[in-house]
Amino acid sequence: MAVVVEVAPLRRKFEQLGPSLNERTRRLWAATEAQAIGRGGIAAVRQATGLSYDAVARGLADLDAGNPLDPSRVRRPGAGRKSCTVLDATLARDLEALVEPVSRGEPDSPLRWTCKSLRRLATELRATGHVISHTVIGELLHEMGYSLQANRKTTEGTQHPDRDAQFQHLNAQVQRHLAAGEPAISVDTKKKELIGNFKNGGREWRPAGAPLPVRVHDFMTKAGGRVSPYGVYDLARNAGWVSLGITHDTAAFAVATIGRWWRRMGRRVYPAATRLLVTADGGGSNGPRIRLWKVELQKLADQTGLTVAVCHLPPGTSKWNKIEHRLFSFITQNWRGQPLLTHATMVSLISATTTATGLKVRCEVDRRRYRRGIKVSDAQLAAVQLEREAFHGDWNYTIRPAAGRTP
Repeated sequence: MAVVVEVAPLRRKFEQLGPSLNERTRRLWAATEAQAIGRGGIAAVRQATGLSYDAVARGLADLDAGNPLDPSRVRRPGAGRKSCTVLDATLARDLEALVEPVSRGEPDSPLRWTCKSLRRLATELRATGHVISHTVIGELLHEMGYSLQANRKTTEGTQHPDRDAQFQHLNAQVQRHLAAGEPAISVDTKKKELIGNFKNGGREWRPAGAPLPVRVHDFMTKAGGRVSPYGVYDLARNAGWVSLGITHDTAAFAVATIGRWWRRMGRRVYPAATRLLVTADGGGSNGPRIRLWKVELQKLADQTGLTVAVCHLPPGTSKWNKIEHRLFSFITQNWRGQPLLTHATMVSLISATTTATGLKVRCEVDRRRYRRGIKVSDAQLAAVQLEREAFHGDWNYTIRPAAGRTP
């Protein structure tokens, strides 16, 4: 007489326990159920769970042997599917030759000058006789210590032999001015920006699927134009000033911005100041070789009565300028993902920039017209009350107010 076993209860048990079972515990559970049923148990368990006869039989063998397998393992050592690198002894070597052809001694690799995507790597390997998919290649690369890497800006090019000495000199000058209660500022021009409904880098929180629509092409419009944000950062007070120039970023515009900062912010907090230290990088509108820069600084000294000392950063070190990472970086963070629709938008976004350390920023639009190509004669340059320091007088100099000039 045939034994009839109800498989429905077994099926419900397996459906409830299945998600929490691994390969080992699954076959052990199936074996215990088959033992409990007795005759016909293996067939009933197979019908209820879909497991193979071999799986249930291996579970019964494990129970009979006292389950000798290490509890931390699912399979015996050496069991399971062999790794593709074991089955294909040259796979790892050929893959590395494609990813790093020069360092691996394969300068003629077909992928030396192309994008090394997983699918392209798989295509090249299959062309040489390997049987592999792009997903397995991704797993292999991670096992071999590879990951997706971007370029890192660390190589600064040829360094000036007096680079460190200039940094030490600049730092000493800043400390001396701050200790005496004299103002010390860092100046530079931020990246020029298009005014209008253009894409601005970065992302901000918005309702899902509702990004701000902006122009497809970044072509300057006559209505908006382009602005040059020139900044002044007060090293002692953690405060900044930004002028938005609507014409050209010239030395006249740079010095005019310093003058605006002094009239609107500086002289109120430094009423007894007699000297002003300006730290600037070595290029752009405030470069040490720009004649107009020195002529305009002379005008500023005459107008304010301040002795203006200037220290330039060594060549190739503009990113070390304090204003870059104490003012400009936070402005960029504050307006990320925001189209700079109008001048008023830029002024509002810059003025609203703050930090946990108390940064405060003021901003105005400078609507004056600044011409490019102004020539400074030798006579005009000679009239500048310029005193060069003994150490790198091309980078470190002082401009004093002309005699008889009243601020």
